Amino acid sequence: MPFRYRLQKILEIRIRKKEEQLQVVIKAQEEVDRIELLIIQNQQQIKDLTNQMRSANPMMYEQYDNFIKHLWEEDEKLKQQKQEAIDNLNKEKEILKVKEQEVNVLEKHKENQKEEYVREQKALELKELNEIGSQKYFIRQRNEKEEQELLEQIEKENRDY
Repeated sequence: MPFRYRLQKILEIRIRKKEEQLQVVIKAQEEVDRIELLIIQNQQQIKDLTNQMRSANPMMYEQYDNFIKHLWEEDEKLKQQKQEAIDNLNKEKEILKVKEQEVNVLEKHKENQKEEYVREQKALELKELNEIGSQKYFIRQRNEKEEQELLEQIEKENRDY
C-alpha cells in the first residue's frame, strides 16, 4: 500500500494560501515601485521647472513659485504614500512568513510520517520474512524427522529379516 498523507488537503490549502499571499506581496512591492517612480517624476518636474524659471519673465516668478510649492507639497504626499506602501509591504511580508512557516511545519510533518511509514513497512516485511523463515524451518525439521523415522523403520524391518 503506497504512502498516503492524511493531512494532504490541509497542506495543499496552506500552499495555495501561501501562493495567494505571495501575489499580495508582489502587488504591494509593485505599488511601492509605482510611487517611487512618481516621486522621481515629480523631482524631475521640479528640477525642470526651476531651470525654466531662470530664463522666464520676472512677471511669471510668482506663478512659478506657486507651482513649485504645489509640486513640493505633492512630493511630501508621495513620500507619505510611499512610507504607507512600505509599511503595508512589510506587513504583507510578515503574513507571508507566517504562511511559509505553516507550510514548512506540515511538510516536515509529512516527511516524518513518510519515514515512519517506511520504517513500519520494513518492520512488517521483516516480520513476514521471519514468519516465512520460521515456517520453512519447522517444515524442514518435520521432514527431517519424518525421514529419520522412515530410516529407522527401514532399519528395523531390515533387522527383523
